[in-house]
Amino acid sequence: MAVVAERAFTSRSTLQRVEAGDTSVSIGIYAGVLQALGLLEGLGQVADISNDSVGQALASAHLPKHVHLKRPTGPSHDG
Repeated sequence: MAVVAERAFTSRSTLQRVEAGDTSVSIGIYAGVLQALGLLEGLGQVADISNDSVGQALASAHLPKHVHLKRPTGPSHDG
């Protein structure tokens, strides 16, 4: 535990809070711990919309059903 805390540039008590899932610990500390454990690559998947089917469904529900394009009102430039 001491080695991981040192490599993550944090204290052992903060590392214990991370292990307990304490939500008051900053994301930077979590990233440091993941880096120390060689698991930082997985952090990018947390916010990846392709891994979030609920988020995709909610985003799609807010899309308009029909789109109406505005037609140009000025003179034509086609020649």
